[in-house]
Amino acid sequence: MPRSLVLSGGGKFADPWHRFGQTSARLADVLWSLGHQVEVTDFVADRVAGLAESGPGRFDLIVVNAAAGPDLLPAGQDAARAGLRAALNRGLGVLAVHVGVGTLLGLPEWEKVTGAAWVEGQSGHPPLGPARVQTHQDRHPIVAGVPDFDLIDERYTGLRLVPGIVPLATHRHQGRQHPLVWARELGPSRIVADALGHDVRSYDSARHRRLLTRAAQWLTEER
Repeated sequence: MPRSLVLSGGGKFADPWHRFGQTSARLADVLWSLGHQVEVTDFVADRVAGLAESGPGRFDLIVVNAAAGPDLLPAGQDAARAGLRAALNRGLGVLAVHVGVGTLLGLPEWEKVTGAAWVEGQSGHPPLGPARVQTHQDRHPIVAGVPDFDLIDERYTGLRLVPGIVPLATHRHQGRQHPLVWARELGPSRIVADALGHDVRSYDSARHRRLLTRAAQWLTEER
């Protein structure tokens, strides 16, 4: 039974724009449907630091669905970095959702994990509303058999992306295609970035939930 940890925005890791508790509950539902043992927490910094612990209780998958929160003190930042590094080095599935694609505790190295960063003055999004998501079904098992779909969501544009990102799902805005979902591997770890998921209406889309289900399966499958 895979063990999954949902890092959910709450307390100092909340923001005025997102209802992280609601969307994290929807994400947990997807994982429960796959038979995962799921923990949802808003103690984000503490739980990331705790990823350094090894043994039978370690997590197979973390889901990042939280704002950056305030800057950590040096000791807290060092502990979070050490926890994340240890987990990635031994092999971890990472699903970064919406704002979590661009931040985890404000750690600079998070960009190298997800492959993306939000850049003030460059990144943005059209107004929250109806959106058309184009899937590229021939590029990865996550999107194989998942047709294009419509949903209500907020779609990011202008993210800074590391070279080599292969979009699995995109949207068109002002005549350009912008990536929404991609997958990558870092050593023994697998990462999926899903920039969708602003509020629960995103998870009302059966095809978005199907895509998330496929992502969780790929992230935790035995290799």
